[in-house]
Amino acid sequence: MKQPLAYRMRPESLDDILGQKDLVGMDGVIRKCIEKKTMFSSIFYGPPGTGKTTLARVIANELKVPYRRFNAVNGNKKDLDAIFLEAKMSEQLILICDEVHRLNKDKQDLLLPHVEEGSIILIGATTANPYHSINPAIRSRCHLFEFHPLSKEDIKEGIDHALEAKEGLNGAYVIDEEGKEAICDLSNGDIRYALNILELSSVLCDEGRITKQIVLDNCKNVNSRSFSS
Repeated sequence: MKQPLAYRMRPESLDDILGQKDLVGMDGVIRKCIEKKTMFSSIFYGPPGTGKTTLARVIANELKVPYRRFNAVNGNKKDLDAIFLEAKMSEQLILICDEVHRLNKDKQDLLLPHVEEGSIILIGATTANPYHSINPAIRSRCHLFEFHPLSKEDIKEGIDHALEAKEGLNGAYVIDEEGKEAICDLSNGDIRYALNILELSSVLCDEGRITKQIVLDNCKNVNSRSFSS
């Protein structure tokens, strides 16, 4: 089976990122950092589907720095040791830490010296409020960047791109404006959820035409978030 639409449509460059203009727009702080070929350890926090992990990957791609992902919930010391070794071999490495607010003290004790000396650039992603949930030892070593729900215009742009892109639906489907509005209302600023709804609607529609009724009849009671992690 092919990868979910939301996964296939993940941006690969800053210019492809939807929303978060205060971070990645022409005057955005992260764009300016990348233009200067530098990045600092950071915590990205905000609702699901707003591009936190995606932007972390894009930063690594733009800077041409190797990266590894680590989940604070189920990652272990052996995983961290392998990451530390790779960071030493490559001089610098970006560590994208999912659920960073769940990083326990033992893992922090292992990680913090490498963050302190700069061999690892930590980019933590979380839906939790870092001022309440992130350990002060981590927080004091990181810049905090808030991510906001995407606007309807951003969601519609993502839908249009997914419909036409070769790696997306490749021009095989069309959707009317009311259908887009319905997806926007259901997704509530979450682009991953919106693309999951679009993908389900494409499977359920007839003759390649996605309408508001198809979206509402088939998707409003379905937890489409389960289609993609």
